[in-house]
Amino acid sequence: MHPRKLVIASAFASSLIAAGLVSGNAIAAGGSDPLPHNKWSFDGIFGSFDKPQLQRGAQVYLEVCSSCHSLEMVYYRNLMDIGFDKETVKEIASEYEAKDGPDDEGEMFLRQARLSDRFVSPFDNENAARSANGGSFPPDFSVITKARKGGADYIYGLMIGYLEDAPEGFELSDGTHYNKYFPGHQIFMSAPLYDEAVEYEDGTEPTLDQHAKDVSAFLAWAASPELEERKRLGIKVILYLLVLTAMLYALKRRIWSRIYLDEYTNDSYLGEFEQDINDVKNNVKRPN
Repeated sequence: MHPRKLVIASAFASSLIAAGLVSGNAIAAGGSDPLPHNKWSFDGIFGSFDKPQLQRGAQVYLEVCSSCHSLEMVYYRNLMDIGFDKETVKEIASEYEAKDGPDDEGEMFLRQARLSDRFVSPFDNENAARSANGGSFPPDFSVITKARKGGADYIYGLMIGYLEDAPEGFELSDGTHYNKYFPGHQIFMSAPLYDEAVEYEDGTEPTLDQHAKDVSAFLAWAASPELEERKRLGIKVILYLLVLTAMLYALKRRIWSRIYLDEYTNDSYLGEFEQDINDVKNNVKRPN
């Protein structure tokens, strides 16, 4: 076989093998169902966070999710931005112990968390987290809605996607649970939420769907607390650019209208213009 044909044939065979491996892995992974889409209050250019929903989501996180998942980029004082008063936030922070120090003897010590502290992590380090969770490492939730495709819809789908029994013919690995929205459908985390998992302080009905929506919105806020300010600034910039464009267009029309008018009415151009008209009438070609 010609060397060139041999190279092409080898490349084609390699591509088929690679495609087979990829498709095989995809089948083995099992994929996932399309995520459910919610109409979030913060969607769109004019969207904003619903503060009562964020407060309920914070309650769900603190009472359920915080036992495994950290929120290391958020400070306790940030909770005042979603409607909690200062005393309530102080009370929330005081329920946790933050590591501080060193003291006069060079030792680290524990104290009550303050408004200026970041959310206290449930584990001291990754190894401790893995040991407590069967080798699986619970991810930090600070920017989870940015790190996962689908954002808040992904969190919502994950919370409501658990099934008590896997579909017929689907074999779960040891220690895993079936979730129809999780890639591969197998997840080590058991279902964290269920109806009445959290009793809302504002009297909202504590259904699984409500829990999932509230904590998803809270985590979306945690990942983008500046979202509303950024949108307001964006609207102002767009309005400014529209006004500036209109002014520049009006200025352009005014300037160029004068240039065109001067070109054909100024004495220095008038004779040339009349000569052009006469030449056209007499069909005379002028040299370039």
